[in-house]
Amino acid sequence: MGLFDKKFCDICGEKIGLLGNKKLADGNMCKDCARKLSPFCDDRRQSTLEHIKAHLQYREENKIALRSFTPNLTLGEYKKVYIDTMNRTFVVSSNSPSNWDQENPDVIPMSQITSCGLDIDEHRTELYTQGRDGQRVSYNPPRYKYDYDFNLDFRLNNPYFDDFQIRLNRSDVEG
Repeated sequence: MGLFDKKFCDICGEKIGLLGNKKLADGNMCKDCARKLSPFCDDRRQSTLEHIKAHLQYREENKIALRSFTPNLTLGEYKKVYIDTMNRTFVVSSNSPSNWDQENPDVIPMSQITSCGLDIDEHRTELYTQGRDGQRVSYNPPRYKYDYDFNLDFRLNNPYFDDFQIRLNRSDVEG
């Protein structure tokens, strides 16, 4: 099989364009089928065709589950966590509160959460002064500017993805 041989999607049967092939462990998938996968699905290349077909069936069932999802609590700034406390489920969406359901976000039962932790990423940038000759010179002792990113790391017991991260702040927090 050569580099420019025609490939067909093993999911939908459509012809795959030159740059549209999404490789699976035992087959090929077109970019249109790949768009239907959960945004939390990150191991597509190691997934089998059977696993991907089951995942896409799960995504279709998820559309139905979204119809009965009624969020009454919202957390976050950029990526928002919409929580349905009555059904003990939640979704994660980057869309605004008026159209959070447009991207078919995964309806996740809270019972699937195995752990949740806070991860703080610290970024350090050295500050400089100007020397006598106009060149950039380090302070003595060195001075730094710090900024931080705050992320929630979730671990799940889900057959199609096992973890995801939500950044809590939209821009760097300086301190």
